[in-house]
Amino acid sequence: MKVRILLSTALAVIGFGVMAQLKIGYTNVEYVLSLMPEAKQIESELAAYDKQLSTRLEAKYKDYQTKVADYQKNAQSYSEDVRLDIENEIVSMQTSIQEFEADAQNRMIQKRNQLLQPAFEKIGTAIEQVSKDNGYTHVFNMTASGQSILLYAREEDNVTNLVLKKLGIDPPAGN
Repeated sequence: MKVRILLSTALAVIGFGVMAQLKIGYTNVEYVLSLMPEAKQIESELAAYDKQLSTRLEAKYKDYQTKVADYQKNAQSYSEDVRLDIENEIVSMQTSIQEFEADAQNRMIQKRNQLLQPAFEKIGTAIEQVSKDNGYTHVFNMTASGQSILLYAREEDNVTNLVLKKLGIDPPAGN
């Protein structure tokens, strides 16, 4: 019996000691990114790349529409072989458009990741330094894909302004 009480007490003391060593903070990485000077440049480059892909897609779609309109207008005058060739070409154009759309989405994701990687590395370095400077053992991002993941957090554990200052950004008033 004494051994159980002693063991329970020892575990409670050890557990309390471990808890006392934890200092947990949180930040909003998306918000920090939005305030970084490079955010506008990243946004601009992504918009230009998206426009480039959209222009190419529109050209493909316009060619497709022209081909379909011509086929519908002249289908009666075509021989069976010519009609089948044009129908196959139209189907091929549809497939090409669908593949281009899927490829364009993947390219946009890759471009976004490529452009954001240096900014996220910079934010990560700042968070690491803020954590070391202020004794935080863990720092969490308060959102993931726009969804809140922290159910409760004390405002005094919000390190966002410290991260912004470490990045050389003045936090907006009221934050």
